[in-house]
Amino acid sequence: MLSQLSHSVRQYMIVTFNYWNFTITDGALRMLVVLYFHDLGYSTLVIASLFLFYEFFGVVTNLLGGWLGARLGLNKTMNVGLIMQVFALLMLALPSVWLTIPWVMAAQALSGVAKDLNKMSAKSAIKTLVPSDQEGALYKWIAILTGSKNALKGAGFFLGGLLLTTIGFQLAVIAMASVLFVVFIGSVFLLDGDMGKAKSKPKFTQLFSKSKEINTLSAARLFLFGARDVWFVVALPIYLGSVFGWGHSLVGGFLALWVIAYGFVQGFAPKITGKAQGRTPDGRSALWWVGLLTVVTGIIAYLVQIEWQAEYTIVIGLLIFGAVFAINSSLHSYLIVSYAKGDGVSMDVGFYYMANAMGRLVGTVLSGLVFQLAGFSACLWVSFGFLVLTTLISVKLPKAESE
Repeated sequence: MLSQLSHSVRQYMIVTFNYWNFTITDGALRMLVVLYFHDLGYSTLVIASLFLFYEFFGVVTNLLGGWLGARLGLNKTMNVGLIMQVFALLMLALPSVWLTIPWVMAAQALSGVAKDLNKMSAKSAIKTLVPSDQEGALYKWIAILTGSKNALKGAGFFLGGLLLTTIGFQLAVIAMASVLFVVFIGSVFLLDGDMGKAKSKPKFTQLFSKSKEINTLSAARLFLFGARDVWFVVALPIYLGSVFGWGHSLVGGFLALWVIAYGFVQGFAPKITGKAQGRTPDGRSALWWVGLLTVVTGIIAYLVQIEWQAEYTIVIGLLIFGAVFAINSSLHSYLIVSYAKGDGVSMDVGFYYMANAMGRLVGTVLSGLVFQLAGFSACLWVSFGFLVLTTLISVKLPKAESE
């Protein structure tokens, strides 16, 4: 039993290490692309369009990737994700005159497929490594993985801004590709071959979830992440630079600290949401926390609209938003793995993260479009509207029986 547990812990550590390294490159690449192409004179809408295929193929990947993970094993989908990210980074290592919009969109499409294969594989793998009767342990492991991922994505934001300032765009992507290739080689030899493989081969027609609670949670997730990305992805970094005059390193550093703090809160979410009292979250928890996030976002949007201490409002408001959003995200990440079936878990998790990717896609496009047409406060009001919808959907999430 001890050797079995030790093996599970070792596999968890390998999965987490892979996910960590991938996440740093993903965050750095996001910041590099936004800042570099803004320097080249592209509008916010065009910059948002660079991520269009990244998010769109994330939708497709989560749907098909869950099916492939259940049929082939999560080690294969994770390793494919790692090597695809290497190729995506190398595609962007060309001289700037060759980095046309279609080429960059194609590279971002490859990166989007890679990112969601990696994330789906990592989060599904935990379900296979934790005993089915240990929901508290499952919540803790999911929170640690999710929280550490976002902390490292924040580090990636800072790294992207720093690398752009110090060695330039092309050398930055080459360096990241080299590191990730070494991680890929290690993963090929160390991950179990049958991790996450379903006992019976799932049919292609089983791609869409038939579970009411998973469908409801997926719809809530779509609007939750759309609400974040509609102001965070494109509008915020450009607003900080163009309106407040912040430099690349300062923008990258601030957003890095935000995401690191966000990940730190996610890691402690089990204690904040009741695990210390022996409870695990349910639909009631998700409803309460998204309601709080809606109120926070509405206040920030109003203060920005009336231009009340705009810089302080955005900086402090963003920190509060991030903390509450982190709890929401961690709750959702636990609930989906808890709701998912043990056999072929990646099918349910993949469907859920398809909705997550759809929310990011909608949020990213609107982030560039709304900011260009109506300004930053409008992005915040769209975010508020999305959160109202998330709250209404969350009413239908299953609630535990009252004791």
